[in-house]
Amino acid sequence: MSLLVLGLILFLGVHSVSIVARPWRDATMARLGEGPWKGLYSLVSLVGFVLIIYGYGLARQSPVVLYTPPMALRHVAMLLMLPVFVLLLAAYLPGRIQRAAKHPMLLATKFWALAHLLANGMLADVLLFGGFLAWAVADRIAVKRRPAKAYAQGSTVNDVLAVLGGLVIYGVFVLWAHAWLFGVNPMGR
Repeated sequence: MSLLVLGLILFLGVHSVSIVARPWRDATMARLGEGPWKGLYSLVSLVGFVLIIYGYGLARQSPVVLYTPPMALRHVAMLLMLPVFVLLLAAYLPGRIQRAAKHPMLLATKFWALAHLLANGMLADVLLFGGFLAWAVADRIAVKRRPAKAYAQGSTVNDVLAVLGGLVIYGVFVLWAHAWLFGVNPMGR
């Protein structure tokens, strides 16, 4: 469990620098240069991400049950996951979805984390998904306090691509990729 926690601290910690210490972040980036700052940021993120994956895998071998969600919540989780991949694509495809969501990546993270908290009740799940949910909420609050971001006009084509592509990726994950990547079939088969 300690590797999972360390990974979360590193990954979410580096992603929280602009939430808790934006002036320090800006000054450090100016001192180091954008390239070295992004390199260091990426390295810490990667180490944290690897520790999250490895630590979560270890924690699943000795599960600690905190709660047992009712089976119906699996269906709610599946429904909450529907917009996740659409929003992830919309974060990179300027259009109405991106403008309406304002921060589609954060919204996708919140839906993803909440869905998984509803469907899973192990300690490792609560740490992982609860940590990401808390971070996404905190980051969204911090983003609201910054000057408004101007969004590109985008196009309807981008919205169609985000929706269709997101639904295809969702289908691939539900039917195959989730079980292959994580050893858990979300359909429960």
